[in-house]
Amino acid sequence: MKTPLNKSIATNIIAVAIIIIGLIFDMQFIKSIGFFALSGAITNWLAIHMLFEKIPYLYGSGVIPERFEDFKLSIKKLMMEQFFTEKNIEQFIENEEQQGGKLLNLEPLLNAVNYDKIYEGLVSSIMESSFGSMLLMMGGTDALIPLKEPFTEKMRVTLTEMVDSELFKNALQQGLDAHKISADIVGKIETVIDKRLSELTPQLVKEMVQAIIHEHLGWLVVWGGIFGGLMGALFAFA
Repeated sequence: MKTPLNKSIATNIIAVAIIIIGLIFDMQFIKSIGFFALSGAITNWLAIHMLFEKIPYLYGSGVIPERFEDFKLSIKKLMMEQFFTEKNIEQFIENEEQQGGKLLNLEPLLNAVNYDKIYEGLVSSIMESSFGSMLLMMGGTDALIPLKEPFTEKMRVTLTEMVDSELFKNALQQGLDAHKISADIVGKIETVIDKRLSELTPQLVKEMVQAIIHEHLGWLVVWGGIFGGLMGALFAFA
């Protein structure tokens, strides 16, 4: 997997350097900070790794590829309920008719998508999985807040690419009525979505999620090292 190498390696190197300094000068306080920081960084790195990769005998690892069917169903449900509603499509068609048959502009539909609900669906799937209990030890859903903006932006780009495809536009145009949209076009759109989602594999789902949140997950390693070091300092004082 694409691990956040720069941040995680830098954090681990700093923690090891602190340990070495503590050993050289025989300073228990410094050693405690270093060992706790290294422990926190490695633990968070392992948790990130387990999110995407299945590790033998470690229950709860590989939650993303293992639950890719749930992700696909969630994406379809959210798109049909938030994006391709009959109300949104009817408004879109009426606007196009009023403009005298200009080229299709799908931006109003994209703007109607509730990206927050898509993000909440992803978070909910993770928290309901066996990985949720581990994530709670790292701050729960608050630890994923920095991922919200890049996730929604990536989802917006993905939807834009999908609706720009010829297959999608042909399905949309074939279902258009001169006055209003019928249930037939909704079924055709759903067929297109089903076809595209059926092409997704666990590996593609894993890579898609990684591409969205890869960079920001590195901060979990950094903060794991920082908070681990603080706990080491408190431990040394105690």
